[in-house]
Amino acid sequence: MAGTLYLLPNTLGARDAADPLPAVIPAEVQRQTAALDYLIAENAKTARAYLKKLSESTPLRHAIQQIEIRELNVNTPQEALSALLDPLAGGRDGGLLSEAGVPAVADPGANLVRLAHQRGIPVRPLVGPSSILLALMASGLNGQSFAFHGYLPIDAAARAARLKQLEQQSRTQGQTMIFIETPYRNPQLLDTIRSQCAGQTLLSVAVDLTLPSEQVVTLPVAQWSEQRLDLRKRPAIFLLLAH
Repeated sequence: MAGTLYLLPNTLGARDAADPLPAVIPAEVQRQTAALDYLIAENAKTARAYLKKLSESTPLRHAIQQIEIRELNVNTPQEALSALLDPLAGGRDGGLLSEAGVPAVADPGANLVRLAHQRGIPVRPLVGPSSILLALMASGLNGQSFAFHGYLPIDAAARAARLKQLEQQSRTQGQTMIFIETPYRNPQLLDTIRSQCAGQTLLSVAVDLTLPSEQVVTLPVAQWSEQRLDLRKRPAIFLLLAH
């Protein structure tokens, strides 16, 4: 009988090393994570650091160095995924641990989850913080119809064209458009939105979600400026709604 693949959420953003594991990771999720001796993670070093933090509040069933951690990231070839699931096919429970937020959503792992279904391995998602949903909840924009588009193009012309396309799609379909950027490029993305989108289009930006420095601001594009929100090197989610 196959083991279960647990989808394990992680915290969002950088926290003080002295802080306890926050309540955004429910106690039941902490207990399930602490029970596993096999994890799949983007980075083994940061996964072990998370387990060390977890152990401060929830006793681990196995010593941290005895927990097997295999890596799955954007550089992992498709043909390597099956081997990651072999322990589960043999009856061992395992966890897919996100680097931040929830696994397989704006995060490597969706292909692994699909392969688990194909191989008859049960998949159990566990509750945790999703920056995409938290930003949508706090934005005041349309939560009935929305689409996440990941990263926009880096090239300035391609990025401007993509923004115009998303704004038009939002206007015709009434959808909230959600996208992200590498933190150090946030100010440039805001500048492009201000120059390319209509002044009445609503823009919401959420930064440092679940952290003490969390901020969410929703304004028409025409009212946005760099002074509204400091976006420099802060994890951010951008949401657009045109009308």
